[in-house]
Amino acid sequence: MKHNKALYKTIKKMVPAVLIAMISTALGLLSLYRSKVPMINDFGAMLTIGIVIAFMIAIFIFIPFLYIRDKHFPTVEHKKVKQIKPNGFISSFVGVIIKFKFLILSIAIVLALVGLYVDQSAEAETDLENFMPQDSEALEDIQTLRSIIGSTEQIAIILESEYILTKENFMLIDEIENSLFVEHEDKIIETSSLINMFEMMGIKDYDMINEDTLKKIPEDQIKLFINESLTKTIINISLAEMSDEEFDVFIGDIEDDIKLINSQTNISITGQSVIDSEMMKALTTGRYDITLIGLALIFLSLLIIYRSLYRALLPIIPIILIIGWSGGIMALFGMSYTPLTATLGALIMGIGTEFTILITERFEEEKLKTDDRQLAIKNALAKMTNPILVSALTTMGGFSALIFSDFVILSNFGIMTLVNLSLALLSTIVVLPTILAITFNKEVKVLEPVTSS
Repeated sequence: MKHNKALYKTIKKMVPAVLIAMISTALGLLSLYRSKVPMINDFGAMLTIGIVIAFMIAIFIFIPFLYIRDKHFPTVEHKKVKQIKPNGFISSFVGVIIKFKFLILSIAIVLALVGLYVDQSAEAETDLENFMPQDSEALEDIQTLRSIIGSTEQIAIILESEYILTKENFMLIDEIENSLFVEHEDKIIETSSLINMFEMMGIKDYDMINEDTLKKIPEDQIKLFINESLTKTIINISLAEMSDEEFDVFIGDIEDDIKLINSQTNISITGQSVIDSEMMKALTTGRYDITLIGLALIFLSLLIIYRSLYRALLPIIPIILIIGWSGGIMALFGMSYTPLTATLGALIMGIGTEFTILITERFEEEKLKTDDRQLAIKNALAKMTNPILVSALTTMGGFSALIFSDFVILSNFGIMTLVNLSLALLSTIVVLPTILAITFNKEVKVLEPVTSS
């Protein structure tokens, strides 16, 4: 009977709070679908699926396993557990926090605002080579090749027409190449096109270029510059080394130059360098949109569950502070955003919201036992600090393995994840009690079946 009672109380007291935390966490992570990059969407989906599966395993496998173990395979004599009393250190610690609540909360808000401000100008690292192991042989080979030929960066200008082999199209290709060299001599190493290929054959008269002369060129060479239907041709351009900002400006400039030369022919700019640039910009931008969408989803879910504006806002306030602190720390140590650290806002919301919801749930539960608000806060922290601390430390232990990765992008992600988990703990244990102490002593109905112990 006592095992049945223990199982019932565990499910009745813990499952609703953990379920609310899981729903909010999942919605926060789904904000990653705001990204235009499929890999980030998949990252958010897999994290969401993972926490749902973990919840289901805990409810339907882990708890029944504990029940079977204790009922059918007892290893020790069970003694009646005394009611948990506030730990002396935690009580003293929370007492000090509450005493200086206005000062602590003011400092926390100021630091968050400063962090949000400096984060506006935070740079994003988009150079793929900086993400690789810096002592790798492949990177060394790339750098050696670059020192020999000047650059490994290329773009391609595609011209599309009903029939490419016309004098007008050849004149257009020649004009584009000459214009690019004149306007961007310091950025262009060389160009190659269909015209260059015919000039190597000694054919400089555009009227002599036709399908018959094209057949004299090896097929594998023809495919480099023109398609089989003779409707598209390519101008390949080798580029000097440029920063990401210079490359974006350069692409914009040549697009404008080409439009001035000819606005009728369908001309587009592509190439691996262009694709890499667009991909990295998509990966490292939109982090504020992701954060705002995540906060909105969490707030709406809590508002629907609790039907209380107070209860919906309470767990979110510490999360907003964490986001600001995180930006401030990155600026303080001169760290740039990467495709992975740009997703940290969603992870902060996911992990931090779980902590704050569990504390606030326990606080509302403790308020039913006493009219002393400060005592309720102390009791809630005393009973929930250890579980939250263990949860945070185990999560930090898992992510800490990334720090030792040879890939800089993974190492930085591991470091910032540990930093943000530490900030989540700090915000939950230090800042959340000040918010609970300052907010009005409003009676809030605790969700059943979360009852006092």
